[in-house]
Amino acid sequence: MSRGLKKILAGIAIGFIGTLLAVGALTTGLLDTLENVTFDLRARVLAKSGAATDQIAVILLDQKSLDWAQESFGLGWPWPRQAYAPLVDFCREAGVASLAFDVVFTEPSVYGVHDDKTLSDSFAALGRVVLAADFAQHDGTAKKWPRHIPAPIFPLSGTPNVPSASLATFPIPDLTGGITSIGNVNVSPDADTIYRRFPLLIRFDNRYVPSLPLAASLVAEPTSINLRRNALIFGTTPVPITDKGLTILNYRGNNAYSTYSAAAVMESGMRLAEGQKPIIDPKKFEGKYVLFGFSATGLYDLRPTPLGGVTPGVMVNATALDNLLSGDFMRMSGIATDIAITLAFAILAGLSVTIFQSLWLTVATSAVALTAPVGLAMASYSIGIWSNLAVPLAGCMTSLFLAGAFKYATEGRQKQFIKSAFKQYLSPHVIDQLLQNPDRLTLGGERRELTIFFSDLEGFTSISEGLTPEELTSVLNDYLTAMTDIIQGTGGTVDKYEGDAIIAFWNAPVDQPDHAGRGVRAALMCQEKLAQMRPELRERTGKDFRMRIGLNTGPAVVGNLGSHTRFDYTMLGDSVNLAARLESINKQFGTYTMISQATLEQLDGKTPTRELSCIRVVGKNEAVTVFEPFTAEVFLSRQEILDTFSLGLKEFYKGDFEQATALFKIIASDDPPAARYLDKCLELIKTPPDVWDGVWTMINK
Repeated sequence: MSRGLKKILAGIAIGFIGTLLAVGALTTGLLDTLENVTFDLRARVLAKSGAATDQIAVILLDQKSLDWAQESFGLGWPWPRQAYAPLVDFCREAGVASLAFDVVFTEPSVYGVHDDKTLSDSFAALGRVVLAADFAQHDGTAKKWPRHIPAPIFPLSGTPNVPSASLATFPIPDLTGGITSIGNVNVSPDADTIYRRFPLLIRFDNRYVPSLPLAASLVAEPTSINLRRNALIFGTTPVPITDKGLTILNYRGNNAYSTYSAAAVMESGMRLAEGQKPIIDPKKFEGKYVLFGFSATGLYDLRPTPLGGVTPGVMVNATALDNLLSGDFMRMSGIATDIAITLAFAILAGLSVTIFQSLWLTVATSAVALTAPVGLAMASYSIGIWSNLAVPLAGCMTSLFLAGAFKYATEGRQKQFIKSAFKQYLSPHVIDQLLQNPDRLTLGGERRELTIFFSDLEGFTSISEGLTPEELTSVLNDYLTAMTDIIQGTGGTVDKYEGDAIIAFWNAPVDQPDHAGRGVRAALMCQEKLAQMRPELRERTGKDFRMRIGLNTGPAVVGNLGSHTRFDYTMLGDSVNLAARLESINKQFGTYTMISQATLEQLDGKTPTRELSCIRVVGKNEAVTVFEPFTAEVFLSRQEILDTFSLGLKEFYKGDFEQATALFKIIASDDPPAARYLDKCLELIKTPPDVWDGVWTMINK
């Protein structure tokens, strides 16, 4: 037998062994975590709308709705049942296909029977209402089907292969007189707490109970259901199910569905009842399948999904309804297919090491063996097939390892060669982290209103050039420590340091209603502290230390963001970018602290400021008004100058550059912003603009 043939047979044998070990790991559950993580990544990258996505509308009881009810009607939580009636009436007037409540009403209203009856009457008037019930094995109040609940009635045939429940929690009798059906909302996550699988049917007390989304579909368009071992035939549409009777959800991506605040829908319902124009056009709900659920954090109905972070539980039901109507639930590829794929690529991986002498051929072939299963899994997902990716990857990596060991044992002189080749395309450390700590790969954040702080030292490059590395480190650490103490002392979160720059924010991770005031107070305190430190820093460096600060308030995504192997609690969004721009724009006005109008509007009115300008930053069309805050002492000492500046600014806004020039010239020597405006006015007098809107467009970031 030739040496070449021996190498080929060794590569094939190693591929078989790698496949055997990978399949063994699969059957014992060792690869479940890795497979779930890779599935979630596919869902995030390839999520797309379905044929029925636009047919679904979701009403969310969000924090805005809770605040609206409190401010408008003095209603705390829980609300009276009659508060939901305008929402139901609006759906009736709009002509929705069905309305499903992802809320289990387990207790009578504390406001009395009349309160429940008001809502029940609204249910009856609509007629296509589904209420939630909870079916479980170990938690519930009923073992038998109660008389006050309408029994699920739909043509059902075939061999049952669905989960069962021994206990249930039903909605109260006072609310069920007007409903058409109930639906199960008890959905169990996978072992890693992610919701990927969904029970469309569940068996209880010798009845087959539809899930909330299935019930919502059936009350709108009744159809037959045929149960088979590996599928549920919904009318003529086959729905693949697992051996446990569960479907696999095909997530559509974040913000896939039209969502409406409960407050807006309820107010629209009240306005329609009074003959007024509603906030929401009822045509937007016409013929739609409407789901109602909670999204306010304090109502505890947030679920982790493959898309990352958490989402309201009703969105999981919306996804199931969408998949049902679109007929595109995910389906498993099958163990035989997974083994065949694994064997093919594991053999390729084994051969890539055993038969090639060229480093680059080994690397290229091994890379194909590792990346091809990824491409195949992505392609399969795009057509609705969950093809196992962990098994082929495990088989390939195992084969690569075994082939390397074989080659080391048989060709020790190539040991270092093989080691170097593998090092260029495989990272064992990253793989170990992925397998041992999968939760660390879970990324996600939440949208919150933040007050965002960016600071930078003026002329830091020239400062650093005159210092040794040891001196620079010492000075910078002293400066950053002093500023950080102030930021954290006001409840701020330091996001990161970038050289001499400090990035921080308020109102996360804990709520701080006065976050804007905290941020501005911290900025002024930092400036005062730096002024106290300036003489000592000048003595150490020969330079004056001055810092520019930009503050903005607005919505941002904050949470664990980053790569899959390393991430930080940080923030991103347009509001963050604007704060960074304001810090830099200080240079163009000769100021050192600048805040946006959004920040000013949330202050308590006790912080004196002056309006600096209405600017348009680079890359944005919308103008932003910016201000310079002061301590009370500084403001009083500069009152006359600031008053003159204000008069000049008004003339500048009006386009009277001659009058503005005269006013700014009076104070230009004492006020850097006035000096900048003086130059700008002279420029505009020399080259008048065709159209003047009072906005100063920035040309630099």
